[in-house]
Amino acid sequence: DLTEKAIPPVGGFPHYGNVNEDFIMIKGCCVGPRKRILTLRKSLFEQSSRNALEEVKLKFIDTSSKFGHGRFQTIDEKHKFMGMRKRKVV
Repeated sequence: DLTEKAIPPVGGFPHYGNVNEDFIMIKGCCVGPRKRILTLRKSLFEQSSRNALEEVKLKFIDTSSKFGHGRFQTIDEKHKFMGMRKRKVV
């Protein structure tokens, strides 16, 4: 998908909202409340495992809504499919 789009999904992240500032996506999870501040530091030991040395090949970022049955990757795509809505007219 070569479309220029923002990383946050349409409608924001569930139970968090829209992110307008800089952010980092992490693989896996982090323990604690959803808006906890994380301190990132350089590793003490040089990573030598196969997983750590593997080059990341990013192919697709799913930005559809995570609420309900999200199927649109961007707001423009949704408006093009749905057509003129009552809220847009008023």
